[in-house]
Amino acid sequence: MIAIIDYGVGNINAFLNIYKQLKIPARTAKNTEELEGADKLILPGVGHFDYAMQRFYDSGMKDTVNSLVLQDAVPVLGVCVGMQMMANNSEEGSLPGLGWINANVRKFDDAQRSAKMPLPHMGWNDVSSSKASKLFYNLENDARFYFLHSYYFECESPENSIAVANYGKEFTCASNSDKVYGVQFHPEKSHHYGIQLLKNFAELC
Repeated sequence: MIAIIDYGVGNINAFLNIYKQLKIPARTAKNTEELEGADKLILPGVGHFDYAMQRFYDSGMKDTVNSLVLQDAVPVLGVCVGMQMMANNSEEGSLPGLGWINANVRKFDDAQRSAKMPLPHMGWNDVSSSKASKLFYNLENDARFYFLHSYYFECESPENSIAVANYGKEFTCASNSDKVYGVQFHPEKSHHYGIQLLKNFAELC
């Protein structure tokens, strides 16, 4: 059973609809009791880093999710700001991140973008695998995903970067450390590419 963490931030129903279409069991989790029995977790997120982190703290689920991920090694997928929350910190806010992946969140440098590349980075972009990962099974070539962000994920170790995109500079758009996975783009808005990626996550051992 996949538990989609509902702390008031993110398009929960879009994930549920995709998994219903795939006939893969999934449910929302709005409290610690609803996390029980989950063998995979999805942490969605949109908006400002500090706002998302504060809502996660206020939900009362943070400590339980932290234990499931770090102690019980339950696979987790962070999406958009959900991935950024997995880093150590973010230039967008002052609250600490979860620290599940050794990374920091940076703002795109104005000097690295032209006037034709405004912020936020919004719309479809090519995604290229930078190392083999089951998350990108059948997506190794010509994959395109939908993005909406002004900050990017910078891994301390290249080993944690599993896919990249380019927006004035190459940046990590998917990351992995042990059973912790994150994607900067929105698979739930990325048509068949996103459906394949969410299916791949569900089928991870």
